[in-house]
Amino acid sequence: MNKWIEYSIQYANQRSYLDDLFQVYPTIPEGIRDIDKLKWEQVETAFKKKNNTALVESLLQLDLFPIKDSYIAYLRRDRESIKRNPQTINRLCGRIYELGLTKLFERCTEPKETNRQIGPLFKDWIRSKALGIEPVSLDTFVSSSCNAILDASDAQMMDFAREELNYKHDKGLDFVARFNGKYVIGEAKFLTDFGGHQNAQFNDAISTITTPRVKATKIAILDGVLYIPSKNKMYKAITQTYSNENIMSALVLRNFLYSIK
Repeated sequence: MNKWIEYSIQYANQRSYLDDLFQVYPTIPEGIRDIDKLKWEQVETAFKKKNNTALVESLLQLDLFPIKDSYIAYLRRDRESIKRNPQTINRLCGRIYELGLTKLFERCTEPKETNRQIGPLFKDWIRSKALGIEPVSLDTFVSSSCNAILDASDAQMMDFAREELNYKHDKGLDFVARFNGKYVIGEAKFLTDFGGHQNAQFNDAISTITTPRVKATKIAILDGVLYIPSKNKMYKAITQTYSNENIMSALVLRNFLYSIK
């Protein structure tokens, strides 16, 4: 098994992994969502009058619908379908009335999920000199040969990797660096749970490190539940299928970079 996978698993299971990881991904929930006063008055009026059609129409004007249901997205995309499907509307409204107005308001103003906020946090951590080097602009990066980390937009990183490193994959990059004359590229993901979207995120990172003929060391900077020993697909993947790939926690990334020869 790749030693950086081993180190990451050991770190996650023997040290203050989550406490330390908070330095990389300080996922602090945002405040409650703002709701336009007029829009909320329309919700209240429809709720009090038990006008189901008006209630659903007014709630669909808000950023967050108060209940989870597989049919909400359809109604949001085709507002005319509200009038054509009274039984569906009555079913949804039955659940909404059970909440009461106070709980309904709470649901509609819930903060965004933290896992939707963590995208830029890895790059912010890199910019804090956590790896011992201050990232540099593209011009500075290409004009020197010393150890450096690229601080650039997603598009600039992709363009550089395509033009200089033969990177032909369609997924963006979160990390481009040069250590001891060797280029390093990778994606960073914080996998907060198993299944669904998180599995897709994991697969994205794997597809990047398995892209062929790239003139750089490819790494997947992964953190989260994948390092918990279990029968889960992610753990099996990093300890079996992809056990020879450069997969590692952000918390061991610095050691990896300075070990490059």
